[in-house]
Amino acid sequence: MAKLQSGNGVQWKDRRSQRGAVESLAGHESSSLGTDSELNGFANTETQTDKYGFIGGAQQSAGENADIPPDVLRQREAKWLDMLNSWDKWMAKKHKKVKLRCQKGIPPSLRGRAWLYLSGGKVKREQNQGKFQELDSQPGDPKWLDVIEKDLHRQFPFHEMFVARGGHGQQDLFRVLKAYTLHRPEEGYCQAQAPIAAVLLMHMPAEDAFWGLVQICEKYLPGYYSAGLEAIQLDGEILFALLKRVSPVAHRHLKKYKIDPILYMTEWFMCAFSRTLPWVSVLRMWDMFFCEGVKIIFRVGLVLLKCMLGSQEKLKACQGQYETMELLRSIEPRYMQEAFLVQEVIELAMSERDIEKEHLSQLRRWKETHGELHCKSPPRMHGAKAIMAAEPPSRQDLKQNPTIIVEVPQTTESTTEKGEKTKKTKTEKVKDTKNTSPPPNPYPLPSDPPLPSDILSPSESQHLQKDTPLQGSNQSLSSAEHDTYL
Repeated sequence: MAKLQSGNGVQWKDRRSQRGAVESLAGHESSSLGTDSELNGFANTETQTDKYGFIGGAQQSAGENADIPPDVLRQREAKWLDMLNSWDKWMAKKHKKVKLRCQKGIPPSLRGRAWLYLSGGKVKREQNQGKFQELDSQPGDPKWLDVIEKDLHRQFPFHEMFVARGGHGQQDLFRVLKAYTLHRPEEGYCQAQAPIAAVLLMHMPAEDAFWGLVQICEKYLPGYYSAGLEAIQLDGEILFALLKRVSPVAHRHLKKYKIDPILYMTEWFMCAFSRTLPWVSVLRMWDMFFCEGVKIIFRVGLVLLKCMLGSQEKLKACQGQYETMELLRSIEPRYMQEAFLVQEVIELAMSERDIEKEHLSQLRRWKETHGELHCKSPPRMHGAKAIMAAEPPSRQDLKQNPTIIVEVPQTTESTTEKGEKTKKTKTEKVKDTKNTSPPPNPYPLPSDPPLPSDILSPSESQHLQKDTPLQGSNQSLSSAEHDTYL
């Protein structure tokens, strides 16, 4: 089995150690792991934290990306809130609109909730109430716990959520990964699952992140994290075959120097580019990935290969296997920039049908050369629509449970039988003022559970939503969905 140096994030000593597929990033300067001191949680705290929570490292935002104007962002939030409130109808009748809005970028305040809905994780959570808590309470298999524990500090050590050893981020990451090994004991733990779970935890609580991870492993990328990594090797061959159509020049070059796809695409695909691209580009890719499925991962890989190796001029500097691998380890920033990459990915003509057609072709070739696949993974679902069609949810599964409670003051006016209002006397008003306690906080902190008297009646709630346009937005951002930790 080939051995790839640390720069690409994969180091295989033998077939038994293949599952440690993303363990060796620490030695490369462009790696997101940084120095030993940073690996141990002692990042430079003097560095200013960016809006995504990074305090340094290659994925910290330099502020060159223009922010969306607030009024546009509010409009997008309102549109997404409307979609989430009637998700089944939108997915059934207006899926193209959902897809377009994912391509434009999901509003940061709603990204976690949208990912959960798109992936089907919300439905899984509702249909398995208490499952995560049950798994979380179990001790777990010691053979996996030790490996998971060692991997915790390697996941985004420049992010404020994971910088501290034993901090809440690392604790939740441990819980999610341990729960998955108990949920799928036959599959266990693969190191490439850790960055996937970490990205999810940046946007949602541990239980939601667990179900998001389940959906990615079982629906979007089935077989990727199983022993032997057969699925990822098969997808590597699919990527290489598709590259011949997209960029014949790049395809000939890689073939000429016998550069196996597994050498450059393993970390890209297994980590869904979360350790490769600038963070703003990661989020945009994931928005589209959750909506459209694995074709987005293929498209990103094809775009990067085409940009880096797609012309004779570019190939002059990499006449050899080593030089080519070095080039692919340090992709030019301009090709990974958000606006450029998103546009290229959207415009690239590569459909689910193309991928599945090539998948069948490569599967036949695999059986001729390797025999039957050892891992029998479920069929891959190409995006949110396919997942929903395969497991139709009930309206209850999609129901949102907002927890913001607004106290409506009791009226000080009484109505007579004839409907005429009678005003209280000044004395009564003074007495009422003395005896009335301050109204309860309409936006209680997490430690202050809402009182029963705080709950609005349906008519009052409807009135508020009608009169105040931002009411829906405010309720959603503090709902039980816990959109984001950031």
